[in-house]
Amino acid sequence: MNVRVDWRASVSLVGTVVKYLAVALLLPLLVALWYGDGLVTFGATILFAVLFGWSLEQFDDDPDLGAREGFLMVGLTWLTVAFVGAVPYLIAGNGTVAQPSYALFESMSGFTTTGATVMGDISFDTHSRALMLWRQQTQWLGGMGIVVLAVAILPELSVGGAQLMDAEAPGPGIEKLTPRIAETARVLWLVYLGFTVVEFLLLYGLHLAGHAPNMTLYNAVAHPLTTMPTGGFSPEARSIEAFSAVVQWVIIPFMVVAGTNFALFWHVVRGESSNLFGDSEFRFYAGAMGALSAIAAVILFVGPTLLGPSNPVEVAGQGESSVRHAAFNIVSIVTTTGYASMDFQAWSGPAKYVLVFAMFVGGSAGSTGGGIKIIRWLVILKSIRRELFTTVHPEAVSPVRLAGKALDERALRGIYAFSLLYFVLFLMGALLLAVDASRVGLELSVVEAVTASAATLGNIGPGLGMVGPMGSYIDFPASSKLLMVGLMWIGRLEIIPVLVLLTSGYWRS
Repeated sequence: MNVRVDWRASVSLVGTVVKYLAVALLLPLLVALWYGDGLVTFGATILFAVLFGWSLEQFDDDPDLGAREGFLMVGLTWLTVAFVGAVPYLIAGNGTVAQPSYALFESMSGFTTTGATVMGDISFDTHSRALMLWRQQTQWLGGMGIVVLAVAILPELSVGGAQLMDAEAPGPGIEKLTPRIAETARVLWLVYLGFTVVEFLLLYGLHLAGHAPNMTLYNAVAHPLTTMPTGGFSPEARSIEAFSAVVQWVIIPFMVVAGTNFALFWHVVRGESSNLFGDSEFRFYAGAMGALSAIAAVILFVGPTLLGPSNPVEVAGQGESSVRHAAFNIVSIVTTTGYASMDFQAWSGPAKYVLVFAMFVGGSAGSTGGGIKIIRWLVILKSIRRELFTTVHPEAVSPVRLAGKALDERALRGIYAFSLLYFVLFLMGALLLAVDASRVGLELSVVEAVTASAATLGNIGPGLGMVGPMGSYIDFPASSKLLMVGLMWIGRLEIIPVLVLLTSGYWRS
């Protein structure tokens, strides 16, 4: 077969990214030094990352990156960093994540900011603080994008940076904020870093002021690392339920920010705040979350909430509590953060339906959120309205407009194609999970199979039933775990860049 893709160049650049991943591993290494636990784990992982990355770089001395090589490089990078990210779990050898399929699941869930876990016992009694910090750090690295970070700091990627960022960025395209794409990547990461620091200062400030006793310095560092990437990994087994109401209120706006197009905040910094509030996608995004939160709050207030030993939170008839838990969990699901302020498995049926609906909304394009993305729903609704109008007025010319600009028909077809593929993969994933569970005798309800597929493909994290916010994916067989690893990978890269690698035309034409 005459391969028309320079795969050696792609593999070589993947090696460069992996080699520099060792720099990120220095933070958990320092934590291991401070606490005296996990030093060997991260010392060995750093050595492995450097040697493995260097060996991959040898495939091509002077890699030249074209559009096709960019797709391959992005796809392989996310797979490779997930494999390297699993090494600390394997070397540490503690708990369930010491098994290869579990470690890979946890690592892929981290880098893709899914937040689904198979860790089982989430505590410092089983896992070192360094390993737990690495778990959170994988989400922070994956939030804005491993490749976007590489474009920002590695000069060898600056030439093909536009194609790489377009292939990796969540949503239909990325706005070029500066003349050079590497500068745009740095701008996005600086905005991302800035919000992370602000959240840390607020959370730790609440602790010092006596309003958040459990928000220790470690927790104040860990939670911004998983809020801003809309990741949801928490060192607390009960997620954000472990903290006071004021902490939950503080985290809500940061989840909203994380699900917003980061380019809009760059305009705000430059004094162009009208770009944020005048943006049709942002208004639709905020309106959708507000409406869903209001519906859920009314349902929770009216009750009943099915309380049990795993959920001591009372919300029925409690105004502030109903609003807070509804807003927190709806925003968490819409932005695909995956945090929980209470076990929403105990919510009544109608409230759970609102949550399931929220799973298919998604964050904004250019945000760290997953899912279908709110901008696609906005365009679909506008195109449906156009079809209704042209049915009555067949002679009329009525383009679909976004931000005052007419959308190209090719862009519309792409949005419809993506949405169709998303639902096809979601349904196939649910079916395969159900079949695999039946094969091993695992009792998996339809709701659990459906929400597990939606939560992994949409990089959301928690579903319902055994995969609820206080549950885990630990009981699934290894084959199902690997299937969900694939769903998380495909979902994070927005389907098309992965599926295009499976076509013969990509390799030969």
